[in-house]
Amino acid sequence: MEWFIGIVFFIYGLIFGSFYNVVGLRVPINNFLSQRNSYCYTCKRKLSWSELIPVVSYIIQKGKCKGCGDSISIIYPVVELATGLLFTATYLFFGLSFQTIFGLLLVSMIVIVTVSDITYQKIPNKILLFFLPLFLIIKAFFLDTNWTSSIVGAALAFLLIGLIIYITKGGMGIGDLKFFSLFGLLFGWQLFLLLFLLSTLYGAVINGILLALGKVTRKTKVPFGPYIGASAVTVLYFGKFILHWYLSSF
Repeated sequence: MEWFIGIVFFIYGLIFGSFYNVVGLRVPINNFLSQRNSYCYTCKRKLSWSELIPVVSYIIQKGKCKGCGDSISIIYPVVELATGLLFTATYLFFGLSFQTIFGLLLVSMIVIVTVSDITYQKIPNKILLFFLPLFLIIKAFFLDTNWTSSIVGAALAFLLIGLIIYITKGGMGIGDLKFFSLFGLLFGWQLFLLLFLLSTLYGAVINGILLALGKVTRKTKVPFGPYIGASAVTVLYFGKFILHWYLSSF
């Protein structure tokens, strides 16, 4: 039965991932409601249902628009597949519980922000403000929450990232500060510190690889939101285990 439910979560993840692509691409440019139907961003042609099947349509069309033949960004199938896998992983980790709902909301926000930050180097306030009350309701009424740790985590994130922005004069953006602060509130101060360390580690390793491959230069402005999001997912699934392992080693 568990495998069947896992497949259902995966399918829903694919579907929502397709929708999150649209949200992440349209919200930052205030175009979310101006065009109801999905369309090709090059030729502006309305897409048919057969072109909107998550992952499958991209493979069948060989990554090209049926109308103009222009290449479709690889970000579409990658986001759809990643969302499907993350939805499934969240269910497998937490079962059918309120923690799963919290995890699905967290994954959803991270996916949307990642699409937006990669495309426009923006972390939209509208996205963070949409999810914030949902997180607070779940944490307040359905999860065991240490509010002192949460408030300290948010304040610590704000001060630490604010200091980094001041010292580096733009090494991080205000969007990163808000994103980190939200995770400080959601996870508490101890897990926030772990999240911060992981994000810098992920950033250093991946940027180092991209630099070695010649994909970026030292002057290239690389969005940091995806690294923050990847770290938040790691903390969601493994944070308490990592923290317990670290503290028990002393």
